Amino acid sequence: MSFPTSDDAAASHYPSLPDIRRTAERLAGRVLRTPVWRWQTGIVETLHPDTEVWLKLELFQKTGSFKVRGALNCVLALDEAARRRGIVAASAGNHAIAVAYAARVAGLHAKVVMPRHASPARVAACRGFGAEVLLTDDVHSAFALAQQLVDDERRTMVHPFDGPLTALGTATIGLELLEQLPQLEAVVVPVGGGGLCAGIAAAVKQLNPACRVYGVEPTGADATWRSFQSGRPETLERVQTVADSLGAPYALPYSFSVNQRFLDDIVRLPDDALCEAMYYLFRDVKLVAEPAAATAAAALLGPLRQRLEGRKVGVIVCGSNLDPARFAELLALGEAAARQRETAQAR
Repeated sequence: MSFPTSDDAAASHYPSLPDIRRTAERLAGRVLRTPVWRWQTGIVETLHPDTEVWLKLELFQKTGSFKVRGALNCVLALDEAARRRGIVAASAGNHAIAVAYAARVAGLHAKVVMPRHASPARVAACRGFGAEVLLTDDVHSAFALAQQLVDDERRTMVHPFDGPLTALGTATIGLELLEQLPQLEAVVVPVGGGGLCAGIAAAVKQLNPACRVYGVEPTGADATWRSFQSGRPETLERVQTVADSLGAPYALPYSFSVNQRFLDDIVRLPDDALCEAMYYLFRDVKLVAEPAAATAAAALLGPLRQRLEGRKVGVIVCGSNLDPARFAELLALGEAAARQRETAQAR
């Protein structure tokens, strides 16, 4: 599938392999080199017998998600004056936790702005790392307040998904993955604002141009998919998905342009498919994955199943930060969806 391009996208800089390798060296010892695990039991046994599914377990990363790679890379690049002024971030949770952790590691002050509906466990994690938490009514107002703090207090914004430093941080996942599994033929990546996918796609495609890279978005938070259709960054009127970590309200030029350059395709999935994949990851691999972390697996089991038949596939499991009650609620929805699938297949 080919996507429209724009002059802005064509002119944009992207993470180069030398810069990605230098970033990996900078982050070494500060972030974890997360493991890969081959998924061989349960639902994957219904796939083509030659299909290999390898899970890149970023949910085992410090702070419970991949976000710490980009956040820490941004913080480490600050000069002394910027460090004294502190940093600010807007996020529903995983990025806020990562920024709070990065600030503690670097010894500077962080304010994180979160919507009131954010998981209490995520809010508590931010405060536990020493960040000052400010709550707003929704994600749009969270970004607005964060920008106001940049203007009023001259804090540095650590963006959740856009910018070269963020993409270089996430690109280290792609670098690691192909070092661990150099013969991969495809990689499937969750997409929110697009920063994770942009970094991984840039690294993978430069290391192995033949390896396909697919992005996956929830249907109710599909700003990047819509942007690919129109050829320019799009804004959503409303975000509605259980995968709150993927609930970016818009795409932005830098991540969008990198994805345009390197991504092979992007697909969308409804929330019930995400919950079903959560259930299978828990049942078959014993992973406690949040909905965003199950998105790539859901695509492998759904719209990408035929395209990935017989291939060696890397699936990014990007994080796990949700409280037990919410996990149990979503797991029950996923089990119900799985039972419906099994009943339909038995007919």
